[in-house]
Amino acid sequence: MIAQNKRNMNIKVFLSFFIGASFILLSTGLSSCNDDPEQVLPDREYELVWSDDFNGDTGTSLNTSLWNFDIGKGANGWGNGELQSYTDDLENVALDGKGNLVISARKNSNGSYTSARIKTEGIFTQQYGRIEARIKTPAGQGIWPAFWMLGENIDQVGWPECGEIDIMEQKGQYPFITYGSLHGPGYSAGNAITNSYRLETGRFDTEFYLYAVEWGEDYVDFFLNDILYKSIKRTDVPGDWVYNQPFFIILNVAVGGTFVGLPNDNTPFPASMYIDYVKVYKEI
Repeated sequence: MIAQNKRNMNIKVFLSFFIGASFILLSTGLSSCNDDPEQVLPDREYELVWSDDFNGDTGTSLNTSLWNFDIGKGANGWGNGELQSYTDDLENVALDGKGNLVISARKNSNGSYTSARIKTEGIFTQQYGRIEARIKTPAGQGIWPAFWMLGENIDQVGWPECGEIDIMEQKGQYPFITYGSLHGPGYSAGNAITNSYRLETGRFDTEFYLYAVEWGEDYVDFFLNDILYKSIKRTDVPGDWVYNQPFFIILNVAVGGTFVGLPNDNTPFPASMYIDYVKVYKEI
């Protein structure tokens, strides 16, 4: 394990200063949709405890000692009105030989859709720390890429009582806006505690961005390229704070659903999400 200060990572650095009662963010190409003032970066140090760099030959499967698959129909198995069936087929989830995992949503000749959803459930969980991934997301009407976490007790208590941390989810029709959210008892689905971040220039489907949360006993902080755009405290949620337990990691690309709407004739397929790495740190 390597001790390191995350402020030394190869990420964008920003400068903020106080005027009156608000902070003004000076950051190239990034703009917050947050109604709250910009937050000052917390001074935390982290140690790497788990990672996957997705190294391997082109067209090979991911490391099943680190991940497993959700399999089945989106609309019936996962709710949200999703259209895809999740598979472990290499055409839906495979390494590209360039250090990336590629999750591809595809439209079949019969009009059905397939994609992939991978998770660390039953293999690895983490309570608190920094969880991050460097990702290039797909665009297109009705495409729903996500990097998120669920409480490991989901089979015992169900959702949303288990808690959900959405580190990144996007609507493919808006490839310049990303969302970070918490779902829990009394504040789930359309009532989730959420915030968006909008790029002033560029698009999420044309280059890689770093998505992360820093999570502690009474807070979850959301970052894009290490710019803090939302901090949710225990006192901010209207129901129980259910984030004092281990969570597992999920990556997927959904098609359709209540969050993004239906795809249309202009939606490009395959719609592929490229994941350079996923890393998990504990605070030291």
